[in-house]
Amino acid sequence: MGKTGFPVAVIGNGSWATALIKIMLENKLSVHWWMRSKADADFIKKQGHNRKYLTDVPIPKSKVKVFTDPQACVKEAGAVVFAVPAAFIKPVLDQLQVGDLRHKIIISAVKGIIPEEGLLLTDYIEHHFLIHKDQMAVVGGPCHAEEVALEKLSYLTIAGWEQNTMKLAAKFLTCNYIRTTATTDVYGVEYFAVMKNIVALACGIAHGLGFGDNFQAVMVSNAMQEINKFVSHVSPMQNRDVLQSAYLGDLLVTAYSQFSRNRTFGNLIGRGYTVQAVKAEMNMVAEGYYAAKSIYLISKELGFELPIAHAVYRILYENSPGLLEFNKLKIRFS
Repeated sequence: MGKTGFPVAVIGNGSWATALIKIMLENKLSVHWWMRSKADADFIKKQGHNRKYLTDVPIPKSKVKVFTDPQACVKEAGAVVFAVPAAFIKPVLDQLQVGDLRHKIIISAVKGIIPEEGLLLTDYIEHHFLIHKDQMAVVGGPCHAEEVALEKLSYLTIAGWEQNTMKLAAKFLTCNYIRTTATTDVYGVEYFAVMKNIVALACGIAHGLGFGDNFQAVMVSNAMQEINKFVSHVSPMQNRDVLQSAYLGDLLVTAYSQFSRNRTFGNLIGRGYTVQAVKAEMNMVAEGYYAAKSIYLISKELGFELPIAHAVYRILYENSPGLLEFNKLKIRFS
């Protein structure tokens, strides 16, 4: 069972799930891993690594038990880590019954809003699985899965409502190349994680259109103000320091890193690719594409104007010319 005395279930088969499992294995945890595809699950069982994501990360059979049934995966687990992109998590959650998550620690590593519900994962689990928020924690950045695989020094933020739950999540996810910090600003961390992906799309689009680093720096500084105003509106909190790594740091790494799939997605859009062509080109999910629509709908319902986020939405969902939208934006920037 490992150091915890119980297995930790990880729901998700992508690079982020693989990276989190790597960290847990450093801590000698026993892991139950849910994979969407039986072929991928069988490959891991036979070959000992994920054939699609972070292929160099070893997955020892003695420590990781692979499942394709989410109910079976979580049954004996004392904690469940969700690492499925928000746009695709609802069908997975629909396979679980209310009692399947009872008395378990729930850790959300989902950086998005469930599109069908317009809810963050923590809110959805609270309402649909009757899980008290004290049992939940959220994993934030700044951290790219690719650098975890390379064992480069990285930082995670653990957000939660209850100290013991946060400490347990931090225990799972701290190792010699991962540092963790804690905060009680759960919604701030979650909403920043959603919106920084949209900003990374904007940076990629700008680069693809030929705008330089100077323009992008000004756009990111304006985006920081835009996100802060929105998050302060939907989740007011005293003493929220948005210059901390969970906010500004996560925004910067997603906006500028070579590993940022959202920036890559945006760059291709800026160069003239259609959304359908970009989806076909990329092997990984760019969460910002789905987040752009979710945030647009939420902000419109609230009557809240988000110039950068709304420009990205119009480019992606209304086929508005990127150059037109960015020429409008640059007039607003200061």
